[in-house]
Amino acid sequence: MKVCLAGEGAQGLTHIQALGSIEGVDVVTLAGGIAADAEAFAQQWKIPHHSLNLEECLRQPGVEAVILTTPNHLHAAQATLALNMGKHVLVELPMGLSLEDSRGLADLEEKTGLVCMVCHTQRYSPPHREIFRRVRERELRLHHIVAQTYFFRRQNVNRFGKPRTWTDDLLWHIACHTVDFVSYLLNDPGLEAWGQAGPDHPKLGIPMDLTLGLRSKQGCVVSAVLSFNNHGPIDTSYRFIGEENTFFIQRDRLSDYQGNVIPLEGSSFEIQDREFFDAIREGRKPLTSFRACLPTMELLDRIQKSIDSKKKG
Repeated sequence: MKVCLAGEGAQGLTHIQALGSIEGVDVVTLAGGIAADAEAFAQQWKIPHHSLNLEECLRQPGVEAVILTTPNHLHAAQATLALNMGKHVLVELPMGLSLEDSRGLADLEEKTGLVCMVCHTQRYSPPHREIFRRVRERELRLHHIVAQTYFFRRQNVNRFGKPRTWTDDLLWHIACHTVDFVSYLLNDPGLEAWGQAGPDHPKLGIPMDLTLGLRSKQGCVVSAVLSFNNHGPIDTSYRFIGEENTFFIQRDRLSDYQGNVIPLEGSSFEIQDREFFDAIREGRKPLTSFRACLPTMELLDRIQKSIDSKKKG
């Protein structure tokens, strides 16, 4: 299957590395954002065609699908373009920066019948999948989930220390991972949800610190803390406090309260990207289709409104 990769940044690199383990997938064109970086990326990964024009790349002979790893604010418009051109779409989260855009994409998914998938990677991560299995099989009855995500992002630079052409969003992008996974885990898209934000950064114009609270119908509470002000490397962790045990996920490692590591196999990104191509070949909806992920965007919208109401007050 011939594929267009859009984006030569950190996530573009992550995906092209994962695709190397998936048989029958050939990246034939790269839609870049910065000319010099796109040229270097295409040369390194032996991609025969590249351009800064996504439509030109999607029109390359035989291209059936696109993987969008572009800046957040471009996702909805680029996914719409690709779908209207008859291409299957795998898009990095968030699928949109508003509930309205996300609903539009879900409707277009239904209209076109194409495979549309969001990269909610934690649903495919082996440690998260093991927690999901234990909860579903009632081996673990949860009381409290504590999620922490820390960055140091006071300047607009990417993972490689290069200047960014866009500004990240702590709620709609970073917290989207947590909100999606806990909603999926607890099987409760109607979670009670609220949030509060620290002050906006004077130059970036975004809140740098968030706390989110959620509560399921069964009574499990979720406490999430996120910061772009944290000194040190990127760090994400979960604590699952249950009746039978307490489990920790730190990066790709799952352990219990005694420090026993639960051995697991598999690469999150390979499992995720393989789901996209398997869904195309099998003519079915993927686990994280646009429609399936719409409840996550509805939750984010409610949290955003909660944050906004506190600012007005």
